[in-house]
Formats: sequence, structure tokens, C-alpha cells
Amino acid sequence: MQPLTVGLIQQSCSVNREANIKKSLDGIRSATAQGAKLIVLSELHATLYFCQQESIDAFDGAEKIPGPATERFSEIAKELGVVLVLSLFERRAPGLYHNTAVVIEQDGSIAGRYRKMHIPDDPGYYEKFYFTPGDLGFLPIQTSVGKLGVLICWDQWYPEAARLMALAGADLLIYPTAIGWDPQDPADEQKRQHDAWLTIQRSHAVANGLALISVNRVGFEADISARTAGALFWGSSFVAGPQGEILTQGSHENEEVLIAAIDPARSEQVRRIWPFLRDRRIDAYADLCKRYRD
Repeated sequence: MQPLTVGLIQQSCSVNREANIKKSLDGIRSATAQGAKLIVLSELHATLYFCQQESIDAFDGAEKIPGPATERFSEIAKELGVVLVLSLFERRAPGLYHNTAVVIEQDGSIAGRYRKMHIPDDPGYYEKFYFTPGDLGFLPIQTSVGKLGVLICWDQWYPEAARLMALAGADLLIYPTAIGWDPQDPADEQKRQHDAWLTIQRSHAVANGLALISVNRVGFEADISARTAGALFWGSSFVAGPQGEILTQGSHENEEVLIAAIDPARSEQVRRIWPFLRDRRIDAYADLCKRYRD
């Protein structure tokens, strides 16, 4: 149970897919040079966040897994000897697409994938138009650096998802993310949204006694449909420890490579003094499987 150095690639994205991928690869090299053995990228980091509008042309950007993107990231994972968490637009079959995280092992092989389970459909976040809900469940992915409880963005608001990953033996909770402000919202509303985002994820770390990694993109992306004012992605990527303590956190504005050391032994220590899993009343939770208790 040695400390694990992790790297977070907080980047902006453009219409130039090749430039986005190169930026990710450069970030991976930088994180590795700083000692990272596990490196996490943000949600859909190869493209603009195309879900601000509904466009059938955007499906052309999806790809198979394995495919061209996973091949390139597998090459660098093998070259550098690191574990990577990617986020891609998966073309599973004609008319069937997913928002998918892929975990690449140190030898370049695909350790596993997670398909986003909770799919939003809100102004500026029209994901239900593009993504079929995941069907792989909430199962951590075994790697050489531990069992990774990988979830994606909207999943981060659901304590059930984090809990199920913990109950399946996850050593870490990991959230590739793309979330931002409406630039027209007043500053106090923007602060409330960001505080809520930070608080809910720190609470998952606390409730499950696990370290947590959340990697968000940064920068302004216009809504080409002109129906909204676009999205100002707020960055603020962070790592929290098993008591919700912030180990590192990025800025709102800058592209950054963040580094943090996670001590797996802390989860064992924290769970001994806060034994939440021991005291769960699993005999009384049946109503959680209902949409609403009338």
C-alpha cells in the first residue's frame, strides 16, 4: 500500500481534434516527468463539448473502442509505463453511442471501460440526444495501481453511484468531467454552483472513506446554435482525501497539470474510525429502488 502519485490534465479544447489530442499527450508526458503513475483526463477531451446543441453531424466524431484514439494513448501508456483514464465518444454500433471512459494499463492494454450511466438533458447539456445510458454497471476496473471506480460527470451528483463503486471494492473514485457556468449567470449564482459541485464530490469521498479525483476542462466554448450564451468551463480539477480534505486543486482559468500523492493506507485508517460501511442499515433501504416514495 505505497503512496500513489496521480496526475490530472486540466485542458481547454478546440475544434481541432489533433491539437486536443496532442495537448493531452503533452500533459501526460509532463505528469509522468513529475512522478505520476496514474493520469486522468477530462470528459470528452478530444473534442469540443458538442452537447451544447443537437446535431446529427456530431456523431461523425464518435469512434470504436479499440480505435484510433485508444491506440495512440495505449502507445504512450506503454512508452511511459503509466495508467491512463481517457474519456471518449464511443460508436458501439450504427445508431448506438456512449459516453465512455477507457482505462489503459501500463503495458498499453485496455484494462476496462465504463459507460456513463446518468445522462443529463438540460439547456446546453443535451446529452440524451447523443448517448445511450451505460450498461456495464458500477464496477471498478482492476489495474496495476489499484481498483479504479471510474464514473463520468453527471454521475458525480449521485451518491448511489459512488457507494456502489465502493461496495464493489474500489480503491479510488475518479470523475472525468465537463461542467461550466452560463456566462450570463451572476457571480453569486456561479459561486453556489461551483460550491455545490465541490461539496457533493467531497461528500462521496467522506461517505465512502476513499480518495477522489475529479478532472474538469477549462475555457469558454461558444454554442454554435446561438441558443445559449455558451459554456464557461470552470476547471477547478481536484483531488480529495478520504475525509474530504483537498490535496490539490486547479484554477478556474488556466490549463494545468496537477500532481498529488494519495496514500491508500489512509482509507483503511479512516474507515476504522468512521465505519460507515459497517453501520449501514441494508435491511431498511429497499425504497431506494423506487423512483419516488408516494
